[in-house]
Amino acid sequence: MKKVLSFDVDQTLNVAKTPIPDEIADLLIACLRAGFAICPISGQKFDQFLVQIVNRLVERGATPADLINLHLFVAQGTQYYKYGISDQYDEKNWQQIYSFPLTDEQVKKIANAIETAAKELGFWEEDKLADGDEIIENRLSQVTFSALGQKAGTKEKYAWDPDCKKREAIVKRAKELAPEFDYEIGGTTSINAITPGMNKVFGMTHLLEELGVKKEDVLYFGDMTQPGGNDYPVKQMGIDTITVRSHEDTAFALRGILGITNHFCEA
Repeated sequence: MKKVLSFDVDQTLNVAKTPIPDEIADLLIACLRAGFAICPISGQKFDQFLVQIVNRLVERGATPADLINLHLFVAQGTQYYKYGISDQYDEKNWQQIYSFPLTDEQVKKIANAIETAAKELGFWEEDKLADGDEIIENRLSQVTFSALGQKAGTKEKYAWDPDCKKREAIVKRAKELAPEFDYEIGGTTSINAITPGMNKVFGMTHLLEELGVKKEDVLYFGDMTQPGGNDYPVKQMGIDTITVRSHEDTAFALRGILGITNHFCEA
């Protein structure tokens, strides 16, 4: 029996950049109530965790008592938030436990390398951005390239780089321009740039420490578990991993887990 269920977000719990669907929300609440610690870990900002996961759980009936077992590992786990005790849900009760931000100089160097690489290769899509959107975003402890911005439609995002070849080319060139950083492909159009070691291994290592559990206590779900994908480091560190193609796959697995849990509880 696992104690912790950890998840990538986009393509694992939801359609990229959209709130988690009802079924996933209901299954996560059931897992919380079954005693599992639920730990999403993704390159996204804290605000996106609220929009895509937390708000949906609250809408589907999650209580503050349920949220005590929800742990948010933001920006690949280089930032960690957990919920404080309260009678009524309040976003202000989320507490940042740690954060490891990049310096302004590092952010500038990464942004310049990625922009230069994308422009050289013809993959800089500034003309397709929605008003107020941006291609390169400072997420404090990482810099994220989103080829079509954050506000682009799901259909456009899925079509832009389905085989990851565009992003692989950008990563290769950015690595030549700024080799002191690591670049990981995630989601549908994204590249996350970090300082070496600040990937999901860092986040999962801190998860083990913060929750006081061992690797064998954790089951991880992700869609980018291939070499170069942002879930691959979790697999490399020896944590049991389920590779999924979509939130439907994740839902199927969670239904099975909850069936086993219920069986043991009834016994």
